[in-house]
Amino acid sequence: MGWFLSTRDDVPSLESPPVGPLVSEAGPSKDEVTHMISKDAYSFAVRDIPGVSRYDGSQLASNSPCEDRFIHGTFSPYNDGKNWMAWAVFDGHAGWQTADLLQKQLLPFVRHSLSQAKPSSEGHASETSVQDAITLGFLALDDYTVKTALETSQSKMSLAEKVKKLLPAYSGSCALLSLFDSPTSTLHVACTGDSRAVLGQQGPDGKWEVIPLSVDQTGYNEEEIARLRAEHPDEKDMIKHGRVLGLAVSRAFGDTRWKWPLEFQREMKDRFGAPSPLTSKYDVRTPPYLTAEPVVTSTKIDPNKPSFMILASDGLWDMLSNQQAVNLVAKWIESSAGKEKKSEPESTYPELTYEPFDLRFKSNKDGRGTVQDENAAVHLVRNSLGGKHHELVAGRLAFTSPFSRHQRDDMTVQVVFFNVPGLEK
Repeated sequence: MGWFLSTRDDVPSLESPPVGPLVSEAGPSKDEVTHMISKDAYSFAVRDIPGVSRYDGSQLASNSPCEDRFIHGTFSPYNDGKNWMAWAVFDGHAGWQTADLLQKQLLPFVRHSLSQAKPSSEGHASETSVQDAITLGFLALDDYTVKTALETSQSKMSLAEKVKKLLPAYSGSCALLSLFDSPTSTLHVACTGDSRAVLGQQGPDGKWEVIPLSVDQTGYNEEEIARLRAEHPDEKDMIKHGRVLGLAVSRAFGDTRWKWPLEFQREMKDRFGAPSPLTSKYDVRTPPYLTAEPVVTSTKIDPNKPSFMILASDGLWDMLSNQQAVNLVAKWIESSAGKEKKSEPESTYPELTYEPFDLRFKSNKDGRGTVQDENAAVHLVRNSLGGKHHELVAGRLAFTSPFSRHQRDDMTVQVVFFNVPGLEK
């Protein structure tokens, strides 16, 4: 249907009585807070993959539209009927397009690489061959995104088709992919950027150990700084205040302003609306400065030790440390919410009393931790925003885009439980 011309005398009236001084609406209520942080949540009991009990996930947007993406589910890397599981978080920046491409294509690229890996005499691919295959899959997809731009620009596609294909090269994204090889109980985690994975493992004494599965790749990471300085030895101003020519991460997909040669960047800006080169602000001499090559770790999951993995975009880790996050999930497991018992009345979690409050008080301390969500990922999101301090949580959620971005980032969280009894739905 196109536009229409009304022939009736129904022109909208703009008359309305004055309402007095402008007063903004009250912030979200407790029920509204719960709805906001849980409306995109999911939870799956896992019965067909030995070693995995259950996994939960949730996403809370700050940007509009949300720039994060994620995947979860089973797949067979070798077409031998033996299923693995995959979970991934893609934290986009400067747009959602690169993260969206990763959501659709990264696992297929990695799966193709894995299918080429040769199994050992025991019928399983070695940890090294799996790590190499994951790395090849990451690099192949980024090459497809970044290095085929010249081919795209010279093709006979329409302008609209060219622009659509180029958009994932203009924006950028981190990638955090976790693959669980159930036959060998091996958890492979591949990280490009600053999304993070951490393992909580329960010892014989009942205490939960924190085991990092990835390390943030930023301009604050000494190993990344050394790598970049070795690659660009004459560019002393390349890294400042933890940023690589202004970018917070030192590895990423897309982000062609940090990868394409300057002459090609200028051509692509003039012909296809690519972002302006960084030369107006930074001393750009020898791109590429970024790589999508992941750092891959492989960890054996002990079937005799209950454990869980937390994967999340940096929106969560801006608010919580590894230790805090593991402690919160451990508390959740021990709670009635984690064991899927009947919900306790809200009075079980008494509200804290505070003096008049504003956003100068940002610490997630003062006993604000609470357990009131049946989804472990939602539980982490709530506690990262302020826990039982409703005024703090509601205040942070009252911000809408674009102002919310100054208070909180997009949050995408997944929690995977290994050999943890009592979590079945």
